[in-house]
Amino acid sequence: MRNILITLAAAAAIAACTPTSPTYVQPQEQTMAVINVSASADVKIAPDQAMVSAGVVSQSADAGQAMRDNAAKMTKVFEALDAAGIPRENVQTSQISLQPRYNYEERKAPRITGYEARNIITVTTDDLAKTGAMVDALVKAGINNIDQVQMTVKNPEEAENTARTNAIAKAKAKAQSMAEAAGVELGKLTNLSESSGGGRPVMYRQTAAMDVMESTPVAPGEQTISVTVNLSYGIVE
Repeated sequence: MRNILITLAAAAAIAACTPTSPTYVQPQEQTMAVINVSASADVKIAPDQAMVSAGVVSQSADAGQAMRDNAAKMTKVFEALDAAGIPRENVQTSQISLQPRYNYEERKAPRITGYEARNIITVTTDDLAKTGAMVDALVKAGINNIDQVQMTVKNPEEAENTARTNAIAKAKAKAQSMAEAAGVELGKLTNLSESSGGGRPVMYRQTAAMDVMESTPVAPGEQTISVTVNLSYGIVE
């Protein structure tokens, strides 16, 4: 029994003399105080390009006949565009489709009664003054469906740069005002980001009628180029 007690005491003494693993206290990182601001700026600009999305729809009991009728009408449409001085590179086919038409009767399976052929093109022109006349010419040539007339800006970069410069100036002024109101000194810029809204195209929609006006009026209007910036500034201690 005495030997056991001596052994335990010796083990305790050795453990007391053995250095233990040091304990570290990890200092917490302090979050840097910042001022976050956002600002937006708009620039209004007149469109300089028109895009007309239009096409021909033909129906027939025979699928092949519907396609042939549509092809004949589209040939006249392309001839009308050539006569109007629209370059072929400004004309793009956006859809060609052939779909069955169904007759739905109560408690009966749908029955195919015919077919509908559709050919849609997008025509672009830089001469906005002739947009209405171009629409009229398309209808007279056989177009029987006009999806939309869209006014756009070909090169919005200059307007975007102006809106961006104005937005950043507004954001900087807001940050400086906030710092002065809080009684602190504005530090360096730590973060800068942008979200650009761009210009929303001006659109007009209609379905072509057999009797068109002498000249379809089209108002280009204005587009708004919008830019929003987000700035973060440090605070001088």
